[in-house]
Amino acid sequence: MNDVNRHKKIMDTISGVSILAFPVMLLVGFLLHPDIVSFEIVHTPEQLVRNFRGNTIWHVGHLIVAFAIPFIIFAVMHFMHILREKGLWYGIVGGVAGIFGSVALGLDKGSLCLILSGFDTLPDEQFVGLIPYLQVIIDKAGLLVVNWLFLLIPIGVIIQTIGLIKEKYIRRWQGIVIIIGLLLLINPDIEIISTVGAVFMIAGFYPLGIKILKRSGGS
Repeated sequence: MNDVNRHKKIMDTISGVSILAFPVMLLVGFLLHPDIVSFEIVHTPEQLVRNFRGNTIWHVGHLIVAFAIPFIIFAVMHFMHILREKGLWYGIVGGVAGIFGSVALGLDKGSLCLILSGFDTLPDEQFVGLIPYLQVIIDKAGLLVVNWLFLLIPIGVIIQTIGLIKEKYIRRWQGIVIIIGLLLLINPDIEIISTVGAVFMIAGFYPLGIKILKRSGGS
């Protein structure tokens, strides 16, 4: 096997694993959220504190979602690479959106996971005085507003999925299932909806990930 073929097989293996892994990691992260079946949206610091104070599982869930980011980037870059004909611009535009959205998701999890986990280590007498200031995180005040750009991930992958359908790289039913899952992820505040979205994505992406792994000889 020459170096070019070896490199292609390695990249296909990474891509296949990434396409299979990232929706599963998102699902696990969502499932670890407290009160997952609640439709309550966090508007106050007190609600946020009830979620994360003394709740290691909540922090771990956000950390898992953060670690899904490299796999999301590998996946959208693979789609950019394979969409060359009718789906060329779908691959490029969707890929750029997905990568920028992934960076924003990293910033979002930095504030929700890393910073809040640090606050959680404070003793009660210090933590109580901090509670009112948590409103800035809820409101995404200041430059935290950039965190909303994580919505570019589902938007970008929806665009790429349309390209994959156009080039007949995936079946129409797969594309529809993936798009439904991504649309459900656009609602970031109700965990049960995001969880259902991740399940749809797993169902849609699974055949594609397995196909790529078989082609690479990784499965």
